[in-house]
Amino acid sequence: MSKKTDSNSYTLLFATGMVIIVGAILAFFASALKPTIDENKRIEKQQNILYAMGVNENDETSAVFISKDKVAEVFSKYITKQLVIQGTDVSEDENAYLIDLKKEQTLAKEGKVRRLPLFVGEKEGKIFYIAPIRGKGLWDAVWAYVAMDANMVVQGAYFDHKGETAGLGANIKQRYFMDDFIGEHLLKDGSFKGIAISKSNNDPKNEDKTDNEVDAIAGATITGDGVSAMIKSELKKYVSFFNTLKTN
Repeated sequence: MSKKTDSNSYTLLFATGMVIIVGAILAFFASALKPTIDENKRIEKQQNILYAMGVNENDETSAVFISKDKVAEVFSKYITKQLVIQGTDVSEDENAYLIDLKKEQTLAKEGKVRRLPLFVGEKEGKIFYIAPIRGKGLWDAVWAYVAMDANMVVQGAYFDHKGETAGLGANIKQRYFMDDFIGEHLLKDGSFKGIAISKSNNDPKNEDKTDNEVDAIAGATITGDGVSAMIKSELKKYVSFFNTLKTN
């Protein structure tokens, strides 16, 4: 005579029960941790925005953010406006930094008008316009915060990634790469061109800031191409806004 525990129905009921129990536990922890996760995302985005406009704690070679305990206060000090651009409409929104770029890109693919966040910062009497952008690297998403002046000349940038190769594509978040963008022009003869990550760039010291190129990272061609495409496609969407700055 077989035991009840040997039957298929018992196995199915046991497995179903375990799935329900484990699911409930995971849902509980996800709910309990959500405020902490959301707060960490808020802090990280504020740190990235500030970093791009040169408000950071960098040493000679390393990229160092404003510390978590100070970032909210510093963000309020340096970021004077948070804008949302949607088509021809521009509005202020104090939570613009929380806009999900991935969701907005999906909406655009569906034919809807996406929202473009833009942050206006001021430091030492200078105005910065910081745009968050998102694209695709070799393995997964890459993203950046690019600070510009009114002429779309880059004043600073912070790059990051989800899963690029360590020591190769992952180096987009290293100081030597990010600092190359400072002073680079996004326009060429009045038209938007972007900035290419180029293996054939004949400017190893990056002294020519009007060539719309920076040196590529060795062994990271596809990541570099993804960054180039991201800059070109995403920052081009802000051109109409910058044109209005010149006419006002």
